[in-house]
Amino acid sequence: MYNACWTLDMPPILTSLLDTDAYKLHMQQAVFHRYPDAEVVAEFHSRNEEDLLPMMGQIEEQLRLAGSLRLTRSELDFLAERPFFTPDYLDHLRRKPLDASLLKVFEQDGRINVRVEGPWQDVILWEIPVLAIISEMRNRFRYPQFGVSHALARLDQKLDKLERELSPAEMQEFNLIDFGTRRRFSHAVQDAVVGRLQDRLPAFRGTSNYQLAQKYRLPAVGTQAHEWFQAHQQLGFPLEHSQRAALTSWLDEFTNHLGIALTDCITMDAFLRDFDFELASRYQGLRHDSGDPVVWGEKAISHYQRLGIDPRDKTLVFSDGLNLDKAVQLLRHFRGRINTSFGIGTQLTCDLPGVSAMNIVFKLMECNGGPVAKISDSPGKTLCRDADFIRNLKQAFHVGV
Repeated sequence: MYNACWTLDMPPILTSLLDTDAYKLHMQQAVFHRYPDAEVVAEFHSRNEEDLLPMMGQIEEQLRLAGSLRLTRSELDFLAERPFFTPDYLDHLRRKPLDASLLKVFEQDGRINVRVEGPWQDVILWEIPVLAIISEMRNRFRYPQFGVSHALARLDQKLDKLERELSPAEMQEFNLIDFGTRRRFSHAVQDAVVGRLQDRLPAFRGTSNYQLAQKYRLPAVGTQAHEWFQAHQQLGFPLEHSQRAALTSWLDEFTNHLGIALTDCITMDAFLRDFDFELASRYQGLRHDSGDPVVWGEKAISHYQRLGIDPRDKTLVFSDGLNLDKAVQLLRHFRGRINTSFGIGTQLTCDLPGVSAMNIVFKLMECNGGPVAKISDSPGKTLCRDADFIRNLKQAFHVGV
């Protein structure tokens, strides 16, 4: 139980609109251009049993504060340096940032709920603020004795071990990306972790966080999330064509950029049935986010080979619950056969002694008044309240039938 004697004058947790994951801005541009009239509902879900209700007022206040953020000139200039952002989109982002009027924070069945409903191009930006604010606020009050020094001490231990175990050549190929914004211990911890990784890891390839990418002059890494594929289930395409429509629309928006495709919205097998020679040639690689990563990677390599594409020209990005030890195993398993990168989140930015990270998500639930769903390669990751729609989705993609 948390101490209920909290005041509502806590300073803002988020201080920049760029303190978000890159794929949210990338997806927002695509939605802004291609589906400006789409309406969606997204909801916060906690897989923890912790009671967050005592901090509900604080959470709502912090979300309202986030809604007052505006892009600075230097932030806009930084985004404009990216070759794929268009001037009309950046002007839209400048004029219409986070819209707090779309938020509803309330109690449901004894648990806190956050629901965001409205135009997809506006709702899409709320995922990271909701998750990062809830995670940091909970950690402030559950673990007030911990902070940056503890996170860096733990990280240095892991990097020392990495340097002992990997050969110099392996260290140069250990392409690590920080994916730690959503469930971080705090912004300060993520900031310090990214700085330390940049100092110590020769193949540190960037961060998902645009604010930290600007601060450390790193690549901001991210393409699309499950919601991109899920929304296409209700955007007017035949259900069986929705995944291919999502893949094609993305390429049309970001030709020659951001070419890593997420594979597990409707299972890897269903993805590969849609991923023909044209798509496989144009996308630079694939991202893993559920199921056995070795089995998944072997399927990807076999698929490229069947299409006559050299896997060594492609990249696999692993991002499902990774830690450094798992990433090393995957590097060694696939080394020399296909390029690999490793997006690690919670195990970098919320790995402190005695600290239990939250298991929280913010998921798209509806688009244009209809249900959407993901059929994961990992049991328990499917989120949809409409059993009939799940059945129709499985039939459309020949999953489990």
